[in-house]
Amino acid sequence: MTLNRIMKIKINFGNFSAVAELKNNLTAKVIYNALPMEASANRWGDEIYFPISVKLDTEQDAKEVVEAGDVAYWPEGSCFCIFWGITPSSKGNEIRAASKVNVFGRIKCDANIFKNVKNGDLIILEKN
Repeated sequence: MTLNRIMKIKINFGNFSAVAELKNNLTAKVIYNALPMEASANRWGDEIYFPISVKLDTEQDAKEVVEAGDVAYWPEGSCFCIFWGITPSSKGNEIRAASKVNVFGRIKCDANIFKNVKNGDLIILEKN
């Protein structure tokens, strides 16, 4: 019997790093298989996002309201996203993406670590 190995990625930025555990969905598999990659971060409230070379459609379970620590793919911008708090689209205390995203993973530490990321910071994604 073969056990499915849980896919994990390491997100490196500055002197910090975090690990995300990926879901068993198409978005996670495609992004995992495209690693390693790097990009310059953009901040949007308490979210960072950056374009990646992967092009995917919106999955059936895509959503706009996400949770702190969610790792998602934004099909409209072909971007990798990490959420940890309020964004300019949020209503009340919810965490809301600009439009529907494919949630494909979750940060395994306190996602507030991403408050250390500034616009233009280099983000490196690799298999863990």
